[in-house]
Amino acid sequence: MAHLAYDRGTITINIKVPHAKWDSRSNCYRALALYYRDIVEYLKNSGIKFQDEVLNLISCPELKCDIRLRDYQEKALYSWIKAGKLGSIVLPTGAGKTFVAIKAIAMVNAPSIIIVPTLELLNQWKSKLEEEFGVEIGVYGGGKHELRAITVATYDSAYLRAEELGNKFLLAIFDEVHHLPAPGYSAIAEFFASPYRLGLTATYEREDGLHFELQRLIGGKVFEVGINELSGKHLAEYELRIIHTELTPEEKIEYERNYKAYLSYIREKKIDLQELIMRSGRDKKAREALLARHRARTIALNSEAKLLALKRILEHHRGERIIIFTEHNSLVYRISRRFLIPFITHKTKRDERQRNLENFKKGIYNAIVTSKVLDEGIDVPEASIGVILSGSGSTREYRQRLGRILRKKDNKKAILYEIVSKRTTEVGTLKRRHMPVWKKISKRKKV
Repeated sequence: MAHLAYDRGTITINIKVPHAKWDSRSNCYRALALYYRDIVEYLKNSGIKFQDEVLNLISCPELKCDIRLRDYQEKALYSWIKAGKLGSIVLPTGAGKTFVAIKAIAMVNAPSIIIVPTLELLNQWKSKLEEEFGVEIGVYGGGKHELRAITVATYDSAYLRAEELGNKFLLAIFDEVHHLPAPGYSAIAEFFASPYRLGLTATYEREDGLHFELQRLIGGKVFEVGINELSGKHLAEYELRIIHTELTPEEKIEYERNYKAYLSYIREKKIDLQELIMRSGRDKKAREALLARHRARTIALNSEAKLLALKRILEHHRGERIIIFTEHNSLVYRISRRFLIPFITHKTKRDERQRNLENFKKGIYNAIVTSKVLDEGIDVPEASIGVILSGSGSTREYRQRLGRILRKKDNKKAILYEIVSKRTTEVGTLKRRHMPVWKKISKRKKV
């Protein structure tokens, strides 16, 4: 008879099975816990009798919730069930991924762990789960190590404790699942024996291509619906307004001088940006070229004309909720000082961040300015106007920012402004982030 056991993120077995390799030190075959489900299915299909001592599930009360899903959420959950309770669901920001996951937990009705990228998300999940299930929720993160039938953990804590937690849960849910294939974090999925796995994200693809690893780690993409399909009925209708601004004569001279210095070097050496970055550590001229590119980009991102355009937008939408997004903290602070708008950056202390968001929610503040902090993982109060003063070519960043203004409220149309410096690299960046995904783009409008 075959015998299966769990040992620090691996499955040990006394006979040869798929995915297992002989471990001479332990005198048994060993496989990553990831393959527990596959091994059990192989043994059953082969008619091999076996003793299974892998899972050591936490005692679990009956898990019930009264959430009623929308039609697309029902389809998402059904698609996951049909795929064997494996795989990822892709829904836009604000489309209720959390509700789908809670319904999945109730349906499985067994110990479940939710793994999230930030402490803010951990606290949001904990509150929502307590509200829906009325049970005490365990926490792994922020210095806490509390194990319960439903536990929420950060990716960092789950990674550090994967060997310990790996056989305690029947269902593992990975929020913002695009983080999972990152070096290190993939070990969480590999060391967990959980036979049921659910990934949630608004942005499945990774620029480094590692999202293809998700098929191995938790199963493939089982359901996806985009912003355009939900706009109007379940999310607010939106309009994109692109505003092109001119650099001042002084800014233009400085921009062209620096960008020319950067281009001259990479063309002379016939290298790309990645190679330039690698050379900059050992080559003084490469470092100078890289700094010249940075100076040119900073001029384009932080131009005076952009701030004048922002001033007109703020006046035009006086009294409405506005989120302003920038690439760098320096521009955040500049906008905050100039327009007396509260800010949130990665340096903002947690209490101040929560206070600013709460005041924004209550309408005490009508606008808030941020760098990348609100792109992911924070529950942002309803806003109907978004302004992007600077950003990368990442479609993920763009989707997250657009999603921040799409929560449906009083049938009000959301507006996303993008302010771009003419005849700079920003124009190409704008095209890159729009081209793959957005079809519903309005013509340019003046404000």
